[in-house]
Amino acid sequence: MKKLILSIFLIIYSFGCFSQSSATELDSLKTILKKQKKDQKFSTLIDISNIYARIDLDSSKLYANKAYKLSEKIGNDSLKIKALMFLGHTSWERGNYAEAITNFKKSLAISTVIKDTTTIADAYNGLGIVYSKLGNLNTSISYYFKTLKMYEKLNDSLGVGATYLNIAWDYRKLKEYTKSINYNNKSLEIYTNLKDSLHMAMVNNNIAGSLNELGDYEKSLKFSNISKLYFKKLQYERYTAYPITNIAISYDSLHNYNEAKKNYLKAIQLHTLNKEPYELAFLNNALANLNYNLKDYKKAALIGEEAFRFAEEVSAIEFMVSSSKTLARTYEKLNDFNQSNKYLKLYIKFNDSIISTEKLKAIAEIETKYQTEKKEKEILSQRANIAEKELHINQKNTQILGLVILAIVVAILGYLLFNQQKLKNKQLQKENELKEALIKIENQNKLQEQRLTISRDLHDNIGAQLTFIISSIDNLQYGFKITNEKLTNKLSSISEFTKETIYELRDTIWAMNKSEISMEDLQVRISNFIDKGKIAATGIDFNFNVDKSISEELKFTSVSGMNIYRIVQEAINNAVKYADAKTITVNFIKRAGTLKINIIDDGKGFDINITVFGNGLNNMKKRALEIGSNLHIETQIHEGTTITFEV
Repeated sequence: MKKLILSIFLIIYSFGCFSQSSATELDSLKTILKKQKKDQKFSTLIDISNIYARIDLDSSKLYANKAYKLSEKIGNDSLKIKALMFLGHTSWERGNYAEAITNFKKSLAISTVIKDTTTIADAYNGLGIVYSKLGNLNTSISYYFKTLKMYEKLNDSLGVGATYLNIAWDYRKLKEYTKSINYNNKSLEIYTNLKDSLHMAMVNNNIAGSLNELGDYEKSLKFSNISKLYFKKLQYERYTAYPITNIAISYDSLHNYNEAKKNYLKAIQLHTLNKEPYELAFLNNALANLNYNLKDYKKAALIGEEAFRFAEEVSAIEFMVSSSKTLARTYEKLNDFNQSNKYLKLYIKFNDSIISTEKLKAIAEIETKYQTEKKEKEILSQRANIAEKELHINQKNTQILGLVILAIVVAILGYLLFNQQKLKNKQLQKENELKEALIKIENQNKLQEQRLTISRDLHDNIGAQLTFIISSIDNLQYGFKITNEKLTNKLSSISEFTKETIYELRDTIWAMNKSEISMEDLQVRISNFIDKGKIAATGIDFNFNVDKSISEELKFTSVSGMNIYRIVQEAINNAVKYADAKTITVNFIKRAGTLKINIIDDGKGFDINITVFGNGLNNMKKRALEIGSNLHIETQIHEGTTITFEV
């Protein structure tokens, strides 16, 4: 299931963030606020707003508004832009994007006049975040690269790291995963060096999201839980909703729907508490899809409508696309084709607007422009350094000339000594290599002798004993004239099982007697097995096809060759016993650098989601893993079964 993963966006303010947020802190600050004079209250109001930003956005906005009104009374532009940045932050967190843009642009205008570079960068970053949420990605990335240039000028590592994180997220929206991973890694490197726990939490959450997109759900759960633990330790309780969302997605993709549903509902509860419609649009759509997969289409439609309403409320086009798609297919299942057609049209409309070639080109041009300017600055800096170095070189040329002759003499002597030592080292190396080669050959000979001894013992002792068992059973049947049908059948079954064991033993001895198995050996062995199958199962047509381009000289280790043979053998046995097949085909196909093997039957197939695998299938999977491969099973009821692996 392909899902879009939520990311966390935090604006990096020049005044920083508190590491704790508790009732004690708030009570203490409110007590201080009552005792302060008007001119002293601004910082305390901002501190209270900052603490509330983690737990109660309405209260955060209330105190940011008080700070802004106070800054207007005081007439201090520096205080005014700080309050506006907080108001912009609380606005976009609450999904009021128009208000957020207004606040950020007001802050940008004032900070440009007073030349406050840090706040200009922060305002660009805030605008980038809002436009990203609105789905206007070329505008958001344009703002991010403006932000990046300014933070780089300010040597603000924290700001650069946060901007890399935001750029990475937008590239993920555009499905430019390579660029996204590149910027995430840049961000992670910065926060690791700074030992910044808050942003490490954010990066771990983004890594978890990327792993979900790549299908590595177990690993994603690990990173999500690390992120969640960071946020809890920092007491950023409401931000735990983001890793909880990734945890829900992992469980959803692993078909653990109970755990997925529990985590979706927990994340929805947190985002509802903080009135965040953007995140609620995503989560409700994910929950609707979960109910769709559980075939509870009525509930899926109800929750899907809620997702579309939240997305429409904040004009989040990306989620209007995903929720309209969910609703279109859900109403189709409910046979409500009018509603299905309505949402299908909306899906096509919004999807066409979110990603286009022109947008991708514009975004690429923005990044190219940024990279070009950066390289030009680096070139100018390098030229200045080169000019300075040339000046120093000219001053030292006279001194160097005097040292050159001495250096040449020393170099010649050193060269002679070095060559002499090099020859000695080569001689010692050759001697050591020869010793190692002799030891290796001796060990290989001993190993081969042990193999032959073991195989002889298996053949002479166990083989003879098994043959004796068969002979004894036959003598029992014919010598004692047993009339009990059940006993006769049981003895025949034991005799047949013993014969099969002898065949298996011969295969094992065959593999043990070889240090390596050629393609020709393997082909002959499989052909012999198929010939026996034709005799035993007369109603089945067996085919064995090998690409002519596969060399008979292709070699496998004895272990690998035996594992390949056993997988093919088990697959054919299963098809004969359980599939009711008319045709069984084994194909050896050459691929670039690999050998693809598939076993196909046209039997009755089975439902892979409800069938419990027995020892045979599990052993086949284990053997595939032992040779560095994965066993793929494709089957449908009445459509036959295909088993594929590559070596």
